[in-house]
Amino acid sequence: MKYLHTMVRVRDLDESLEFYCEKLGLEEINRIDIEAGRFTLVFLAAPGDSEAQVELTYNWDAQEYDGGRNFGHLAYRVDDIYAACQRLHDGGVTINRPPRDGHMAFVRSPDNISVELLQAGSPLPPREPWLSMPNVGEW
Repeated sequence: MKYLHTMVRVRDLDESLEFYCEKLGLEEINRIDIEAGRFTLVFLAAPGDSEAQVELTYNWDAQEYDGGRNFGHLAYRVDDIYAACQRLHDGGVTINRPPRDGHMAFVRSPDNISVELLQAGSPLPPREPWLSMPNVGEW
């Protein structure tokens, strides 16, 4: 398992970049605009430490975040997403977003923190029981 990033939703991308980059000292290492979803992802890291990233998620349509909605999730890359999800499921953890695509899944911690699991390398071929599992709750 490898730590990837922490996601934070932001109301004003320019204001947030000024804080995180100009004031805090992080560097922008990647930016992705997703027109279909109407959002932008900006990945930041401390100079010389691009392995530990903060993902700023900016939704193009104005939103106010309350109740912790501005904090998105922790993300970890795993060697086998199906094995990781099976281990969690066997331990009594609800798989909120099953890895139907062989690439991504979401679970929640006991404190309701969302945790994203991403398959290392290419997605695994879709397979049951994950392929037929519905989403449960929020992630």
